[in-house]
Amino acid sequence: MIRPARPEDAAAVERIVAEAYAPLAARMDKPPAPMLDDYPARIAEGVVDVFDRDGAVLGMIILVDQPGALMLENVAVASEARGQGVGGRLIAHAEDVARSRGFERIRLYTHATMVENQAMYRHLGFAEIGRGEDEGYDRVQFEKRL
Repeated sequence: MIRPARPEDAAAVERIVAEAYAPLAARMDKPPAPMLDDYPARIAEGVVDVFDRDGAVLGMIILVDQPGALMLENVAVASEARGQGVGGRLIAHAEDVARSRGFERIRLYTHATMVENQAMYRHLGFAEIGRGEDEGYDRVQFEKRL
């Protein structure tokens, strides 16, 4: 089930993010932004949801309202749950949240070196809408119209 993250989920969320981004970090000149986020603070903001299976946190997603679109800031799946549809369920959850909040679009970005992520987002119906430096990162922006 997907539910809002609780303070006690912070360690699991941090572990999942570290596992997901560590292989990609070697391609970059600095750690990916998700590896630097303050997850206890983000959980306290109420923007983190987790995929929970029988009490085990197996995935996480950060969704933030922005003018005109829901921003999917981060999505990550635990290594032991990859290939089990957790990521797809989290993306579907983002679409449901966007619709429930009256948004017609979801936006996200990924690093230009994360070509696997770019391919996955395209496969899920996201279209590239721009590229460029943002906050010191070479980012590719995507959008999906709902």
